[in-house]
Amino acid sequence: MTRPDLWPRRTARLELRQPSAADLDAVLTWRNVPAVTRWLLHTEVDPQAYRARWRADADDPSTHAVVAVADGTVVGTLSLEVEDGMGQGPQSPARGSEGLLGYLLDPAHHGRGYATEMVGAALDLAFGELGLRRVTAGCFAGNVASWRVMAKAGMRREQHGIRDSWHAELGWVDGFTYAVLADERR
Repeated sequence: MTRPDLWPRRTARLELRQPSAADLDAVLTWRNVPAVTRWLLHTEVDPQAYRARWRADADDPSTHAVVAVADGTVVGTLSLEVEDGMGQGPQSPARGSEGLLGYLLDPAHHGRGYATEMVGAALDLAFGELGLRRVTAGCFAGNVASWRVMAKAGMRREQHGIRDSWHAELGWVDGFTYAVLADERR
């Protein structure tokens, strides 16, 4: 189960918390709009399946999925999935050593720095309480706003995949992977 002692968390302007049913309803008012789905691997979502996935994630100790709230309004979602790094055997220090970061922002709140604030909070959690050594995130190369968020948060572009990512409207497009190590974040 997701550690309840980790949430809620505050940033300068946001509260990051596990979502209530009303929070998920708020997310669903913007989750399937074209400005959001344009840059997602999984474009439109079925509302019931979406809610069920969030409930399942709440019971998964390796998934930390929350909503971001500003002035009482749900403005985004944030997830950090703990994964194994490359390594050998069950006793390897690679087990549970890496995080995979994801985030969405309500288009009505773009351009305010909320996504960068959310990513910064996720990196603080990853390298603080969770003790991870590395966090990665990816995006379509054409999603300039997303890769700028990662760069502003101190992540570096490690990979530029040529036509390695399937885009629902554009077909095969380039993708970027960003990463940061714990000792770089400190």
